[in-house]
Amino acid sequence: MPPTSRPLRKLGFLTIGLFDEADPRRGHESTLEIIELGERLGFDSAWLRHRHLQYGISSPVAVMAAASQRTRRIELGTAVIPLGWENPLRLAEDLATVDILSGGRINPGISVGPPMHFDQVKEALYPDTADAEDFSYERVRRLLDFVRGRSATGFSGVEGFETFSDRVQPQSPGLGRRMWYGGGSLGSARWAGEHGMNFLTSSVVKAEEADGPEFDFAEIQLSHIRAFRARHPDGDAARVSQGLVVIPTDSASAGQREKYEAYAAERTPRTTSPQGPARLLFAPDLVGTSEEIAERLHAHAAFREVDEVAFALPFTFEHEDYVQILTDLATRLGPALGWTPTA
Repeated sequence: MPPTSRPLRKLGFLTIGLFDEADPRRGHESTLEIIELGERLGFDSAWLRHRHLQYGISSPVAVMAAASQRTRRIELGTAVIPLGWENPLRLAEDLATVDILSGGRINPGISVGPPMHFDQVKEALYPDTADAEDFSYERVRRLLDFVRGRSATGFSGVEGFETFSDRVQPQSPGLGRRMWYGGGSLGSARWAGEHGMNFLTSSVVKAEEADGPEFDFAEIQLSHIRAFRARHPDGDAARVSQGLVVIPTDSASAGQREKYEAYAAERTPRTTSPQGPARLLFAPDLVGTSEEIAERLHAHAAFREVDEVAFALPFTFEHEDYVQILTDLATRLGPALGWTPTA
């Protein structure tokens, strides 16, 4: 088995936090319990997906706030908050507040672009300004400026009995260095690097280079990582986290293994060629024993360039399935990749 060029330093997981519309509390409680389990198992980070008008976490910042009060060490991230749904100034206030409450443990991941199904939601989301909203990287730059302490207004000082700041309050030291961009294109990778962000790369990339390794997911992802670091002030030390779907089966029951393999098989056809106008290319889900998965990861060109991962939990499984998967990740796969649990 060829060694990785970078020993695995940080092991994290990503969850969508599904819930039943008739009992949303139970689903959210399950997510919090999974995060608590992750901390006990020694995971370095837990990440939340973001789903609007669906039956998954619509407010990951609120869930991170709750999780911060039930954990003491594990880092909490978002992968990702689609910034087209957000006001950057208000989001900066929320992120800084939760970071303060957590003791400096949050890792906000964001992305840009129009909200999904924008034509259907714009009247509810931006009834008066839909045509004027800017969904470009400029929206990210505004958020970064507010988080990093640049002026939000030309006014500050005392007015009557109230004191006003020209910066977003609170300011949380170090949060600006823990902002992540979730990108699947060369342009996003370069922009994130130029603006000193960290880079989240997932199980989806754009096959946009006609003369490049068009259908090789690992090589495309590798090109994004290298483009990001080439533009980042920290160079090769710039932080990148990889988020493939990884399902170890070491302690799984026969029924669980059958379910996991069927899940992956149903999703495999989309991995053979670029999908849709955006030419999205999906990575195959990795299902098998920790030894088998470790061998596949060590052979993955992009994995060999990173020392942080946030393995994605499948969307539709049961709580007990996530317990089994997380336990195997922490006790079997992580050590097979050279990772040591955090006490």
